[in-house]
Amino acid sequence: MNQLWGVDADPTAQGRIKGARPVAVLDIGSNSVRLVVYERHARSLTPLYNEKASCALGRGLAATGNLAEDNVARALTAIQRFALVARLMQVGSTHVLATSAVREAGNSAFFVSAVERIMEAKVRVLSGQEEAHFAALGVVAGIPDFTGIVGDLGGGSLEISAIDDGIDLDGETHELGVIRMQDDSGGSPSRAQALAKLRLKGSRIARGHASGVFCAIGGTWRALAKLHQVQRKYPLRMVQHYVTKAADVGKMCDDIIAATETGKAYPGSDDASNSRRDLIPYGAAVLSEVLRAGDFKTVVFSALGVREGYLYGLLKPRERAVDPLIQAAEEMSVLRSRSPAHAGDLIEFSGNFLNAIGVTETVEERRLRIVACLLSDIGWRGHPDYRGEQSVDLVAYGSMSGIDHAGRAFLAEALAVRYLGLKHKTGNAGLLPLAGPELTARARLIGALFRVGYPMSAAMPGVLPRTGFKMLDTALTLLLPRDLAFLDGEHLRGRLDQLASTAGLKSASTTIL
Repeated sequence: MNQLWGVDADPTAQGRIKGARPVAVLDIGSNSVRLVVYERHARSLTPLYNEKASCALGRGLAATGNLAEDNVARALTAIQRFALVARLMQVGSTHVLATSAVREAGNSAFFVSAVERIMEAKVRVLSGQEEAHFAALGVVAGIPDFTGIVGDLGGGSLEISAIDDGIDLDGETHELGVIRMQDDSGGSPSRAQALAKLRLKGSRIARGHASGVFCAIGGTWRALAKLHQVQRKYPLRMVQHYVTKAADVGKMCDDIIAATETGKAYPGSDDASNSRRDLIPYGAAVLSEVLRAGDFKTVVFSALGVREGYLYGLLKPRERAVDPLIQAAEEMSVLRSRSPAHAGDLIEFSGNFLNAIGVTETVEERRLRIVACLLSDIGWRGHPDYRGEQSVDLVAYGSMSGIDHAGRAFLAEALAVRYLGLKHKTGNAGLLPLAGPELTARARLIGALFRVGYPMSAAMPGVLPRTGFKMLDTALTLLLPRDLAFLDGEHLRGRLDQLASTAGLKSASTTIL
């Protein structure tokens, strides 16, 4: 009888991409060790498994110059479990990355050798420049057109990069990690703030960027972003591509530091995880000084960093050029819709409709329309009373990258109208205003069009390409071939009237060709 991790049978479920071989990244940081297994190595990465162990490898490193034995033992125990996970998931390739703690420790050779033996893979110990480079690529992987300064805060160091139009130009590393700052400051966030100011003086990159934008990466800064969202009562609790004013974030950081110095619980501390709660004031100290040093106006938070950037860097140029959002939507269409080919018909159908009524699209509006078409049938397995809510949840809270929060709100509104109608009321109502009035109106128009197209096609390809739209005088006219004239019934006319009204037109009709 085979041992569990020696089973030869393919464990892949039907809900997985056929033929995809998982890829794993083991990220050995100064604060935590994390394993992420992705469904496949592609432009759009979908996590299959994600777990971290808080090992604090960087604790005491500045004082002793070595990794503490207890922390090494804790890390190796966690890595043994991660190695089992990789075998069980039949990972095709495993990449092991180590950052500042392992890079700087005098006794790292033993640890690296042990990790390689357990994982059966080489450990790549990143230099500070490499860490900054891959952090920058991680931002580009999730926000392809990003321009500004990127900072990746770990337990031992802060890596800073400059990016213009998706290309990183320069990188630096600084001794500003949260564990290091806690140790070096003697447990005083205000002293850590003063140290951060001093250590950033020599930075070229931290002086700012013409864009005025700073992108924050790292677990402690993600925790800060979540605290800020709670304080603002922000409707979407998602860190990736969360954008806010630098002044607001800076004030929150100063408040956290001030409260901690007086021995009080800082605002939102109860919402922070146990592993991050004590480190957040030191992350706040670093972030506040970075924002001051560069006089930044805007902060963008990224959940993608070194791991995703490393895999992105391994892709071929043509693979990097793929739109991650469209790729993710195509995958979801294949896995969840009744007919992926129908989405192609719907893309053409909706484009023809907009041309007929004289509505132009920006590049981003066209991109979002294509994605809405690809995702428009992902809820069909749900109960009819809940398909709308479930579909909205999938697009609003899914792991797709390459989309900001306004885009998520657009997709949510388009699918809410498609399933629930123009007068829908969903539990996600607070999310919808993030799109703004113009994009919301465009989403409602696309959703109303879906309500015309689906009854005609039954979500199957071949029907919609044989139809079309035309403006006759001031009336929206649906063109039907003679052999499909029977589609011109009361139900379809009602949907057409709704579509015309949503488009600001006075009437709608059908014409048989």
